[in-house]
Amino acid sequence: MHNIPEIKPGQSIELLKELHILTRDGKLNQDSRRKLKQVYHLYQFIEPLLQQIVQDKQELTLVDHGAGKSYLGFILYDLFFKTLETGGHIYGIETRDELVAKSEALAKKLDFPGMSFLNLSVADSITSPLLPATVDVVTALHACNTATDDAIRFALEKKAKFIVLVPCCQAEVASVLKRNKGKALGKSVLTEIWRHPLHTREFGSQVTNVLRCLQLEAHGYQVNVTELVGWEHSMKNELIIASYKNLPRSRPSQKLQEMMETLGLEEMGERFFAPAQH
Repeated sequence: MHNIPEIKPGQSIELLKELHILTRDGKLNQDSRRKLKQVYHLYQFIEPLLQQIVQDKQELTLVDHGAGKSYLGFILYDLFFKTLETGGHIYGIETRDELVAKSEALAKKLDFPGMSFLNLSVADSITSPLLPATVDVVTALHACNTATDDAIRFALEKKAKFIVLVPCCQAEVASVLKRNKGKALGKSVLTEIWRHPLHTREFGSQVTNVLRCLQLEAHGYQVNVTELVGWEHSMKNELIIASYKNLPRSRPSQKLQEMMETLGLEEMGERFFAPAQH
């Protein structure tokens, strides 16, 4: 048994060494202590969601997009999935071949049979036959460019019960705001919010996440936005958790539309889409 108080009971020391959270001799240094704190902080948000699903049904599937080294997937599997009688499955989606191969080797070494890693872009994963038709939980941490939005699209297609996002660099909305600045500037005093380039970037990032939340609400999800503490190295420490509740969709759909029109972002309607009206 380990004797480092910060480590959760049942956690594989071997895994923490492999993820370089513990040093070779099983110690925590300052950097690894911070990493562990971050992962556990996030785990404390995700664990109750997993608990809910397990209460409702036996099977549990989670897809982690832009998985990178799959820190999150491995920790979730080690602390939660491996204790389930029916196991459950985690899919890590990552475009970098060498990271996929490393994660596969590590899952084998640790004997985590319910983990698989797919070398796919988030967009391609939506139609890939290698993934099940429905999944319970979708996570995307710092998935770059449009990958966060592809992950949302994936979750909507797969009818995910929960979606957990830590959004990342969102330059696209800012560039559309910038391009349409001339047209918009006369319209309203609000355009002052993004008149200066620095503000365009900040505001663009903010608007991206607001549109994402509205989009999720327009698809019947309840959305909570909180701050992740202890993620100092990352500017974007926003955590968006969406739970499917089949809520009324027309009001948020309307707001989503209106917001894009107000800000001159109509051309992004395909990215921030509301459900088709029945």
